[in-house]
Amino acid sequence: MNILVIDGMGGGIGKSIIEHIKAEISGVVITAVGTNSLATSAMLKAGASCGATGENAVVYNCAEADYIIGVTGIVIANSMHGEISPKMAEAVSSSPAHKILIPIDKCNVTVLGVVEKPVQFYIDEIAQRIRRGD
Repeated sequence: MNILVIDGMGGGIGKSIIEHIKAEISGVVITAVGTNSLATSAMLKAGASCGATGENAVVYNCAEADYIIGVTGIVIANSMHGEISPKMAEAVSSSPAHKILIPIDKCNVTVLGVVEKPVQFYIDEIAQRIRRGD
């Protein structure tokens, strides 16, 4: 199983996701792709199997993933203070991989019907959903 974690800014959410998945699920390959080198570095330190940075890395790895995990902004062009290019958002959205997105409204997007919870709650739920095949 190939899990792709995409994050930007400082990579803190991606780092937490990777640490949690590694603790809960064995035998998975976790690819960390940062929109910048700081995010990639943080996710690699968290134990990702491999990592890469930038637009082409997102496009290439989306085609290879079984799961894509990140915040809602990874499917929205120009979100995350411009770190997600239109090509990145299209690659994530068009990928046949199952997407698990954490609802973060810092991207000027509010997802109705989602109860506001701490980010850690959603990170805890990710491993459960992967184990179930959701």
